[in-house]
Amino acid sequence: MSTHTGPAVFHPQAARMNLPGIRSVTADQPFRWLREGAADLARAWPLSLFYGILFAVLGYALVHAAEDKPHLAMALMSGFLFVAPVLATVFYCVSHRLEHHHKLPQLFTPLLSWRANPGSLGLFTVMLLFVLISWERISAILVALFLNGSGIGGLSDLLSLDAVQQHLSFVLAYFAFGGVLALMIFSLSVVSLPMMLHRRVDFATALVTSFLATRLNFPVMLLWGVTIAVLVAIGMATNFIAMAVIFPWLGHASWHAYRALIERE
Repeated sequence: MSTHTGPAVFHPQAARMNLPGIRSVTADQPFRWLREGAADLARAWPLSLFYGILFAVLGYALVHAAEDKPHLAMALMSGFLFVAPVLATVFYCVSHRLEHHHKLPQLFTPLLSWRANPGSLGLFTVMLLFVLISWERISAILVALFLNGSGIGGLSDLLSLDAVQQHLSFVLAYFAFGGVLALMIFSLSVVSLPMMLHRRVDFATALVTSFLATRLNFPVMLLWGVTIAVLVAIGMATNFIAMAVIFPWLGHASWHAYRALIERE
């Protein structure tokens, strides 16, 4: 269980919202969350690795099913970061049990964790689906603008070093649009999803709390977001093999990030 020694707590005020206190965290905290996440993974490895392998196979299948459509494959690859917080709810459920020294749930019980707050979690999922659809259209537009007539026929062609050097303007534009969108989704989801599972809060309250927690700890949260992006990129670079371990590790660590950032009830 995480322990905290007297961090500063901010109590935000918002009309008709009962927002929890938000802690100020230090730059070493993301590494502590990773250690705590690794400890949870080690304690619940059969369950965590089962879901890690399941989601890694899902990610691999989605990306490689669109191999001959570069814009769609790239949208799904980067979009994996957008929808990952919803998939990670199974690991929040497991870490919550471990924190309270409860027996680990049955194999498929974490998939039902959404029942703790179905309305709010459903709205969040709809929002993420809208973002993913929008990102697919943006990807298609960027590919059409920068790569039309380039002769690139598949994702492997696009990810080659020669293609990156020849189409650097496309790479920069893609990362600019994707980075802004990823930062927005990160700021809205880093706290909100575990909070909606842990407390019966509404969709708006969870999103506002997550955004404020990110804003108030922006340098640390930026470091946390970059850490997540780098580890996910490593998982994808290994053809999703390493993702089987990286995904549950980050899922458990994200639970500890929530517990460190939000004041306890």
